[in-house]
Amino acid sequence: MTPLSANLGFLWNDRPLPDAIRAAKAAGFDAVECHWPYAHDADAVKAALEETGLAMLGINTVKGPRESDFGLAAQPGREAEARRAIDEAFDYGTRVGASAVHVMAGLAGPDEMASMASFVTNLGHACDWAHDTGMKVLIEPLNPYDNPGYFLIGFDKAREVVDAVGRDELKIMFDCYHLQITDGDLLRRFRDNRAVVGHVQFAGVPDRGEPDHGEVAYDRLLPAIADAGYSGAFGAEYRPSGRTDATLKWMTAFR
Repeated sequence: MTPLSANLGFLWNDRPLPDAIRAAKAAGFDAVECHWPYAHDADAVKAALEETGLAMLGINTVKGPRESDFGLAAQPGREAEARRAIDEAFDYGTRVGASAVHVMAGLAGPDEMASMASFVTNLGHACDWAHDTGMKVLIEPLNPYDNPGYFLIGFDKAREVVDAVGRDELKIMFDCYHLQITDGDLLRRFRDNRAVVGHVQFAGVPDRGEPDHGEVAYDRLLPAIADAGYSGAFGAEYRPSGRTDATLKWMTAFR
């Protein structure tokens, strides 16, 4: 059976996070993950996870204080802010028992080499946290249509970052939605890079809606990825077209 994780950044996001965790359990998900949980009391989140028996697979570092921010780690000159965001994420993640922290790169600056150097340095700091806590560090290549100007676009660039950092704690978030748009050939790309993939997410392409429509046959792709060596849960990170509970019919076929 394909294990499924509910991304609570999109699913049941009209509820407090502890209640969203309970809703994910009731719907039959095997784990949860989220974007920015920091407004919610960590003890209450941990209690909901313990009550339901669900694991928190990952959380993101904060976007940053500026309206234009979408991450800080590849922003030259803002290393102190980026490290505070990393510290905050690992502290919160440790308190709720999260498995990984997604370190958000942020927008690209005018100097590509400076942005890369800043990202690599900040990821090294995150990897030190991961080494001490037993967690993972994730980076996620996005697509330029949803995220214009983002530093980390496309799988090859993410692989370049992983190789530059050179730490086992750092892995790539293999988001099938983003990577179908930027790269395609998802199964072959996964097979060729299995060692550096830390988590897999999915959503319908091209609208990021429910995963049972669009150009990717996830009911076949996800089992094939599992057959290729992936043993983790698959993160459902789609934008529901209505109330979340009314959009879950796809789960039957995926099971």
